[in-house]
Amino acid sequence: MPRKKADPAPAAAAPAAGPVAAAAVAQSTLNSLRGVADWKEAAAWLRVRGIEDIECITPDLAGVPRGKMMPSSKFTSNTSLALPSALYRHTISGDYPEETSTFRYEPRDSDLKLLPDLSTLSVVPWETDPTAQVICDIVNTDGKSVPYTPRNVLKNVVRLYSERGWKPVVAPEIEFYLVAKNDDPDYPLHPPKGRSGRSILGGQGYSIAGINEFDELIDDIYHFSEKQGLEIDTLIHEEGPAQLEINLRHGDPIELADQVFMFKRTIREAALKHGIYATFMAKPMQGQAGSAMHIHQSVVDIETGRNIFSNPDGSASKEFFQFIGGMQTYIPKALVMMAPYVNSYRRLTPDMSAPVNTAWGYDNRTTAFRVPVSDAAARRVENRLPSSDANPYLALAASLGCGLLGMMNGIDPTPPTEDTANEGDIELPRGLLEAVSLLESDPALADVLSSEFIGLYAGVKRGEFETFMQVISPWEREFLLLNV
Repeated sequence: MPRKKADPAPAAAAPAAGPVAAAAVAQSTLNSLRGVADWKEAAAWLRVRGIEDIECITPDLAGVPRGKMMPSSKFTSNTSLALPSALYRHTISGDYPEETSTFRYEPRDSDLKLLPDLSTLSVVPWETDPTAQVICDIVNTDGKSVPYTPRNVLKNVVRLYSERGWKPVVAPEIEFYLVAKNDDPDYPLHPPKGRSGRSILGGQGYSIAGINEFDELIDDIYHFSEKQGLEIDTLIHEEGPAQLEINLRHGDPIELADQVFMFKRTIREAALKHGIYATFMAKPMQGQAGSAMHIHQSVVDIETGRNIFSNPDGSASKEFFQFIGGMQTYIPKALVMMAPYVNSYRRLTPDMSAPVNTAWGYDNRTTAFRVPVSDAAARRVENRLPSSDANPYLALAASLGCGLLGMMNGIDPTPPTEDTANEGDIELPRGLLEAVSLLESDPALADVLSSEFIGLYAGVKRGEFETFMQVISPWEREFLLLNV
């Protein structure tokens, strides 16, 4: 069921709802699985479902849900929700990097405010007690948007499109692995046992039998998703052992980023219910395919709804080609937002079903930017570079932002690639530090993403690299211990 757009609410507090008769609220609102229009409807929606607690969550730089839980009565009363600004300055391991000229801590570690987006209100179906959740934006104490938080970074890119009379449309595809529980990080991961009692092997691409091995888990994924008003388009078994892919229906970038954010949480919870892990690591198992988050993208004219990638006669427009040109030019410099960890670059290697180039082509899965077969109204570009470990808000912001720069600056692409493109030289950053430096190198990216975000994000990523460098790997013990 489509979500309803919420009316703006004060940053510091939600107005007191007071007694609301259920009959006074439209039945469609009370039946809505996801989203309400205002605080009055929120109070009725919570009451009808007997919601006791509500989770107010927001994605940090890694896309991890952060926030606060409170009784539902407090949520609809005069309650202020705040988080420390340091939340957006720590690494995935919880460390705090050293300051640099562009990475600075807020001197007072002052509060940032959580502003609930009521259009995202939904139940938490895996909780035993009646619980709801709502995604929040981050604002300063004066109510102004905080530019470096992931949801706001994406909102700013969408705003730049809107200023030109355009609206981007996206459809993400999320790959992930199911793995047996692993409580010791020194041991490699391996596939879990399915209903047959045996661990599933590779070579199961598009296998229905491979999906059926985890029927009960998949049923829970569908059930949990339906309860939250999340729509799955298709689900398939991918190349790797117990590697699955979920495709989402196309729509607004903010809404789709929200859905990926929620789907990751949902899939992990469903897997834990069955005693296994779901992982979105880009390369969880050596020698197996990595996990991607492919993004299908098009742009429509706000007034007419026409896909601007197609001319009236059905041919490809100059905007279509310039969007591709922008991605070819700028995405290598923004790759760290789509491949955010050391592990991400293990996926981007030749001959492993992942792009290692900036090539584009028609229905060519070996290129970074694939144009699927479609009619003129559905003409789109698939970005195959992002990995599923990426924060969906930042991956979408980077991809759309680079395409927009191409259209703004009239950048023409290279000719389309007809042959295999992922067997030659690697045309992308080979590691995290190189990718971070490239992000900082181009002023055009700062214009689209904000220099404040880039400085903060680069500082966190360098901090994560230094943490990684403190770990001695099995490869080093195997080949250096007695040989050097």
